[in-house]
Amino acid sequence: MSTKVSDHVVERLHEWGVDHVFGYPGDGINGLLAAWGRAGNQPRFVQSRHEEMSAFEAVGYAKFSGRLGVCAATSGPGAIHLLNGLYDAKLDHVPVLAIVGQTHRTAMGGSYQQEVDLHTLFKDVASEFVETVTVPEQLPNVLDRAIRTAYGRRCPTAIILPGDVQELDYSPPTHEFKMVPSSLDHSAWTAVPSSESLERAAEILNSAVRPAILIGQGAAGARAEVERVAELLGTGVAKALLGKDALSDELPYVTGSIGLLGTRPSYELMRDCDTLLTIGSSFPYTQFLPEFGKARGVQIDIDPHMVGMRYPYGVNLVGDAKATLRRLIPMLDVERDGREWYDTVCDNVTSWRKVMERRAQQSADPINPEYVAHVLDPLLPDNVIVTSDAGSTATWYARHLTMRPGMRSSLSGTLATMGPGVPYAIGAKFAHPDRPAIALVGDGAMQMNGMAELITAAKYRELWEDPRLIVAIWNNHDLNQVTWEMRAMEGAPSFPPSQALPDVRYAAFARSLGLTGIRVEKPEDVEAAWRAGLRADGPAVLEFLTDPAVPPIPPHADWDQMEATAASVLKGDADRASMVKQGFKAKVQEFLPGREKK
Repeated sequence: MSTKVSDHVVERLHEWGVDHVFGYPGDGINGLLAAWGRAGNQPRFVQSRHEEMSAFEAVGYAKFSGRLGVCAATSGPGAIHLLNGLYDAKLDHVPVLAIVGQTHRTAMGGSYQQEVDLHTLFKDVASEFVETVTVPEQLPNVLDRAIRTAYGRRCPTAIILPGDVQELDYSPPTHEFKMVPSSLDHSAWTAVPSSESLERAAEILNSAVRPAILIGQGAAGARAEVERVAELLGTGVAKALLGKDALSDELPYVTGSIGLLGTRPSYELMRDCDTLLTIGSSFPYTQFLPEFGKARGVQIDIDPHMVGMRYPYGVNLVGDAKATLRRLIPMLDVERDGREWYDTVCDNVTSWRKVMERRAQQSADPINPEYVAHVLDPLLPDNVIVTSDAGSTATWYARHLTMRPGMRSSLSGTLATMGPGVPYAIGAKFAHPDRPAIALVGDGAMQMNGMAELITAAKYRELWEDPRLIVAIWNNHDLNQVTWEMRAMEGAPSFPPSQALPDVRYAAFARSLGLTGIRVEKPEDVEAAWRAGLRADGPAVLEFLTDPAVPPIPPHADWDQMEATAASVLKGDADRASMVKQGFKAKVQEFLPGREKK
């Protein structure tokens, strides 16, 4: 039997080392599905419940494996459903390839069923490369270039395959005019800045009195180098959320996350420093960086398109973080006068940890949401992969979980979309079937799509060497992050018609799928539930009934913001009594004895 275009696509993916494709079937890719059958399901086709989840699973796979994530969908409606996950990949700089079907060439332009202008649809999200294959000779170049571009630009790309093209006999490009041949090899490469720019950066850093370091996901491959620079400069290291697992939180000078979801020590580090070194981060919130004119800056980023736009840096070093730091380290002063700044940073970290301990121990009705994350922290396996969804859950993830060497974690950092927590974890399980995964999810995101993807977890659990996939749900019957944003930013009370969520029995649903399901209604049962989930012989759902009145107070919160929140209460917030009590209790922890102001 002759080789079809669809056969070549599946074979070429396999030759590129793709071992999983996350997708959902439809007649727009029937040719590809048939080819998968002929190829013995290699690469493995992983069926989600919805194409958006396929894209999120591909993103999770790529984030935690460092390899290309691939998703597939039918024409029109299926392709449209991929968009949110692909935008997540674009904004977080993750290599993902989308393969989508299209109506037959003979019907294109005829307002045919499920016909959508896919080039226009994908032109923004896959702006680096999107192409329609109209003749067999375009392959393998189109597919190869889409993969190379995804890797090289760390972005989503897309190829569109009309249904009839999938069924054509494959013929490679020939040695003729207007034919484009291709090849498979993708060699590694490293970018480094010039010696002159490194010398200018060293001058800035060596003259610092109160330096600060901010790292993101781009620093993940340079842990030893970041530690060495921090030691040489005698400073603290703050982390953008996408860089949470880039450096161990056990180091005494690591101040934790930065931004609205961040820590007080990170806020103080940025507020009081006179020099900023940013490594592999494009953290967007300028108000959490040093005041303009107060600090000199050096940035290291591998992408010249992303440097120099978050802060007025004096030197922008374009290069790989590890390679750049290795060249920079010999230029830094080994001996520095005094350790007062370093000691202040470390003391702030120690004090903050005590604050978080006290906040977690505060009583709530029925369970303090901070306590749920705080109890999990010491129980985390050394090789765990943690995903977080958007919302107030991300605050507890950012502040209470201590990343240790070997642990991995991520969330939708830039798009900050709801919904990827569970599919990220599923993608992570296919990337690392021998490691446990934990998804931290709010009840809003769980109702949005997490429940359906429990079916996917149940379907594939037998493929995972370590079958543990824990989905932990903060069930507070409220879209809590938006509720608090309304209170703190708008001075407006909660609007129950938009914010209130029905009480769904998530644990019972999990049990109906043959999974472990535990509903926790009292704080004294929280630790036992976590331990049971970590002992389970398959996916487990832990449903914690938490108090929506516990505020995710930002690290820079002052009494003016507390007054704005109080104003919303006076306007008739439905939860005003409990909210006032919990907000005051949480904020006051920073002013109790033992919390020294720095």
